[in-house]
Amino acid sequence: MKQNYKKYVAIGQAILAAALFGMSAPFSKLMLKEIPPLFLSSLLYLGAGLGMLAIDILRRLVDVERHEAKLEKQELTYVVLMVLLDIAAPIFLLLGLTRTTSSTAALLSNFEIVATSLIAFVAFKEAIGKRLWISIALITISSIILSVEDFGNFSFSLGAILVLMACISWGLENNCTRKLSLKDPLQVVIIKGFGSGIGALIIAVFAREVLWNITYILLALLLGFFAYGLSIFFYVTAQRELGAARTSTYYAVAPFIGVGISFIALSEPVTVSFVLAAIVMIIGTYFVVVEKHSHNHVHKYMEHEHRHNHSDGHHNHKHPYAAKGEHSHPHAHEELVHTHEHTPDIHHSHEH
Repeated sequence: MKQNYKKYVAIGQAILAAALFGMSAPFSKLMLKEIPPLFLSSLLYLGAGLGMLAIDILRRLVDVERHEAKLEKQELTYVVLMVLLDIAAPIFLLLGLTRTTSSTAALLSNFEIVATSLIAFVAFKEAIGKRLWISIALITISSIILSVEDFGNFSFSLGAILVLMACISWGLENNCTRKLSLKDPLQVVIIKGFGSGIGALIIAVFAREVLWNITYILLALLLGFFAYGLSIFFYVTAQRELGAARTSTYYAVAPFIGVGISFIALSEPVTVSFVLAAIVMIIGTYFVVVEKHSHNHVHKYMEHEHRHNHSDGHHNHKHPYAAKGEHSHPHAHEELVHTHEHTPDIHHSHEH
């Protein structure tokens, strides 16, 4: 029961992350009228870093007890890859937005689910069931429908291809972030925000794409805090329980929110191909929502550190003191064999 509760909380966090990120495409489309793509990309991530840093400082002032595990040297490779990919992905997305509608870009961004899932399966051996494979196939078909500009001549939209490149970059980045999901999510987002934001800003300066429109800069920073900062925070937290592939599939809510805002705020036309792609994508999303995974499995001996409690059936180690509620410290897991419904979180990365 406790495990199911944590799973549903994680699903809620993934959907909330999607809802926040869903604002990004349509509002970014509006800001691109005043701010160049490279500069806007840096501002969105800097807004995330600044906002989450403020929350972290406030948290430290209010809560002196340490609940989360800090990043360590052995995670440096994933941190560097995460930052570099986070510099590339939004640049591809914003360049794509200058060449396609925000509604198409918003729905097409669901290809990130496919990229994340395939990379998780191939590179990190994450288990993917039949229903998730069906979902991946349907979302791929939907993405192809949106990518083809002229079905008669099979002409691909450059804007759509750039958005797909962003999705692949984010798919790689999601799997790198997955390796950091047991650590303090605030710390992860702060590093993401400042690392990726400063990197993109350097590129914008060399490309001479920095414009000092103070009003739009502040609006971009605010959008970055909500659409990137808070969204990434909830996304990383959800990955702890759900794994990379499943978290990304629940993230499919994001494009539909972005599409709704695009139709209302930007008065973009609704095309036949867009409606068809939306229907296919909704069906694909349904298959992952109803997926369940349960079998007899082995937990091998493991030592690591992360936030945990002693009521989930997986943390049975002893303390020399009374441990209550959530806490973090290095601990060991003895080998355990049992059966229950589970997702590919850090404790269920076994082979199938």
